[in-house]
Amino acid sequence: MLVKNATAFLDGRFCPGTSLHISGGRIAQIGGDLPAGPALDLGGDYLLPGFVDVHIHAFMDMDMMQGEDAVRHMSRELKKMGVAAFLPTTMSQDEESTIRALCGIQAVMERSEPDGAAVLGAHMEAPFLSPDKAGAQRSEFFCRPTLDNWRKFTGDYESVVKKVTLAPELPGADDLIRYLTGRGIVVSAGHTHATAGQFRASVDAGLTSATHLFNAQSPLGHREPGVPGAALVDDRIYCEFIADGVHLHPDVVRLICRCKGAARAIAITDATEAAGMPDGTYQLGGQPVEVTGGVVRLADGTLAGSTLTMARAFTNLVRYGIAPEDACRMTSRTPAESLGLTDYGEICPGAPAVLVRYDREWNFVGVVGALS
Repeated sequence: MLVKNATAFLDGRFCPGTSLHISGGRIAQIGGDLPAGPALDLGGDYLLPGFVDVHIHAFMDMDMMQGEDAVRHMSRELKKMGVAAFLPTTMSQDEESTIRALCGIQAVMERSEPDGAAVLGAHMEAPFLSPDKAGAQRSEFFCRPTLDNWRKFTGDYESVVKKVTLAPELPGADDLIRYLTGRGIVVSAGHTHATAGQFRASVDAGLTSATHLFNAQSPLGHREPGVPGAALVDDRIYCEFIADGVHLHPDVVRLICRCKGAARAIAITDATEAAGMPDGTYQLGGQPVEVTGGVVRLADGTLAGSTLTMARAFTNLVRYGIAPEDACRMTSRTPAESLGLTDYGEICPGAPAVLVRYDREWNFVGVVGALS
């Protein structure tokens, strides 16, 4: 496949008049003497690398906790929305259900969808969370962060897990952080009422991320900065954020982006099975949720994930005044780098050819290229 007249994101900037050759699901060549043949003319539209979503529970009426078929469905449908790779993210359920979900992820990793977004592994957002900051997670399944409990909830699938969210203030958390990071698993602070001091102690133990900053965690105070304050000023920390205009005010998104920069701020969706669907009643972690005006809530009014897509998150960032170059990195390269990966977030020879097209007003147009 030949593409011409793209304003492509190359080496950190948008370059007009770019032509490229896609072959075998990879970018074969950029510019130069390209092969002859018909080409897709983008007419100057923007071309971005495929998105990387490191925190997503479900999409288009299927939840990853349902197992392999749901993960495959997510893989296929997310690729259509410009996602090159993602981490299916667990909800708090019992040990058997969690292990079954991890088994489904492993199956898709071993035999990937031929035209789907890559499954990078699992993000376990439970069960080592604080009941005081449960949010939409089911606290009856929470437990202490011990090695025994870790093994109960992962069984034979520890190697599937690439990221774990836990509450740093829980007894034993730092010991488990050291164990997990020693095995190459990223640990993030979330659903927590930790103080800034407790958070910093966990960072010293190996924690490198904060999960959906400001949401379901200790508040930012002028005498006790909590998790948000400590995370914003610590250069070791990546910060997830949900830019849907509901979870965070645009000014708070701008604050995160200014404090962390494009190299440490990570746009996520935290999407539920209502993403890509009309308003109505859905499920999240075995609980009914109601979607009204695109906002997902439990029966008691608690926010319960989102209907956000990465494509919309990018547009929202640009609308908030974030430089498109920075927004591009926050939705692709930086999430990948937070997992220690370098195969995503760049348009370069050899990179996966899941490329996202936007018009000149930054409206999502569609996907160019394929993973297959």
